[in-house]
Amino acid sequence: MSIELIERIDQWARLAPERVAHVSAGRRLTYGELACRSDALAAHLARALPDDHSPLAVLGHKEPEVLIAFLGAIKSGHPYVPIDTITPPQRVARTVELSGARLMLTPELVAQYSAQPAPAPQRCLDANDAYYILFTSGSTGEPKGVVITLGNVSNFLNWVLSQQDFVAQQEVFLNQVLYSFDVSAMDTYLALLMGGTVWSITRDEVANPKQLYQAFGASGTSIFVCTPSFAQMCLVERSFNQAMLPRLRRFFIAGEALAPEIVAQLLDRFPNAEVWNGYGPTEATVIVTWVNITRELLGKYASLPIGYAMAHNRLVVMNENHVAADGERGEIVIAGPSVSPGYLGRPDLSEKVFFELDGARAYRTGDWGHWRDGMLFYEGRIDNQIKLYGYRIELPDIEANLRALHGVMDAVVVPVMKHGRTDSLAAFVILNERPSGSDFEVVNQLRAHLAERLPAYMLPRKFRFVETFPMNANGKADRRKLAELV
Repeated sequence: MSIELIERIDQWARLAPERVAHVSAGRRLTYGELACRSDALAAHLARALPDDHSPLAVLGHKEPEVLIAFLGAIKSGHPYVPIDTITPPQRVARTVELSGARLMLTPELVAQYSAQPAPAPQRCLDANDAYYILFTSGSTGEPKGVVITLGNVSNFLNWVLSQQDFVAQQEVFLNQVLYSFDVSAMDTYLALLMGGTVWSITRDEVANPKQLYQAFGASGTSIFVCTPSFAQMCLVERSFNQAMLPRLRRFFIAGEALAPEIVAQLLDRFPNAEVWNGYGPTEATVIVTWVNITRELLGKYASLPIGYAMAHNRLVVMNENHVAADGERGEIVIAGPSVSPGYLGRPDLSEKVFFELDGARAYRTGDWGHWRDGMLFYEGRIDNQIKLYGYRIELPDIEANLRALHGVMDAVVVPVMKHGRTDSLAAFVILNERPSGSDFEVVNQLRAHLAERLPAYMLPRKFRFVETFPMNANGKADRRKLAELV
């Protein structure tokens, strides 16, 4: 699709320049402003970084300048690396270093660099060029960068647009997830391609329920994109229903396992809306399966399907070296144009999970699954990677950062399950020497030091101090027994 993606967004600046493209915390950005300011930013970047196509880090939250930075980076021939301000400074610095970014754009810098109108340079990306790079939790305690190409993004967006009957210039997409999380590419780019509005929910609004539901009521949202955890949180409020969001037609839910109880409540509260369940790892560009969860499906399956495969991609369930039979559990493998070219600067990690399957680029997801009735069903993680609050987290990442803290000899982190889903995290810690103070004081000190290294969503809710870990037959810490303790 080369530059067509950006051209299709910029066309709305010519057709409807005053139409609102983005809303965040009361700030509004029109399509005319988005095009003009991203052009000006691209011109500045081309002057500042001539003959350079290295990644650009974008540090921000939900500010309009973040979208300007994304498009300005692409127009100047640079992939972008989104980093949310929730990320601790130490991890921000390491992410920037690993990405090779020569420049980090903040909202303040974007405002400065895009103030004077200027035509965008004649640079564009090819389908195989990196479009964005998302850094996810890594098992060694280091984040790893997933490279997503323009071709990957275009394939995903074209598939969704072929499946859904969006109405140009009328849709309002709710943006709940952070821009450093790939589901945000679904609401943001679908809205911009359709001349719709991206209505971003900030973390301050999420922390203040009154503000949150006021924002919902004012948004005119027609497409609600979120994680299951966020949907479950919203359902606590009794007034979260069709009266609050009268234009709502669809929920697009992805990021973690979706419980049937959540869908049942959404269908009861929003009789005019559909609930679509999607699945896909970051390495395969947002989602690669989805299905409309109807009341018929709710009544038929105790565990919800994650859907039908995206067109032009192949999903297989592998049991060791053979394709699993219908109903047989195995590892989900994704092959086709949605699959990433690999991890940035880490061929060693890429070789472990990326390979060629019948001539197509393929990725071993590390997820258990099985086929039934033509649909894919998810059965959990093979390794120690989990989904929490919609974020993908490697438990060894947290453990490595805990072990790096002063006074910590060893640590094991386990998920705390509730109703079949990961509800929180618990850390079992062996200390070198017991410090003075109560358990409460020691835990608060540990959590504070860990918060300097990891984002809030990766922090364990519970800490327990132990002398030793129970061992399994392989001589490793018995995570199952530890999980039973919480």
